[in-house]
Amino acid sequence: MNKKKTSKKVQGLASKTLTSNNSSATAKKLAGSALSQANKKNQTGSDMETLASTVLTSNKYSDDTKALAASVLSQSNKDR
Repeated sequence: MNKKKTSKKVQGLASKTLTSNNSSATAKKLAGSALSQANKKNQTGSDMETLASTVLTSNKYSDDTKALAASVLSQSNKDR
């Protein structure tokens, strides 16, 4: 079980991402996942782990999207 929570800085970025018309669907998925882990004991599911890993290893995503991916991945299930 991973007890990490999304930081206030990443929460702000996630909120901005979700409300922006310019954000990609991938960024919005990551933002939603990050926000869902802000104040609860939720942790990243395997599908989101895969997406976050793909984003972090690709050159096509922005630094903001990669920051969301890193946060989501850091909250993954350590036993998986």
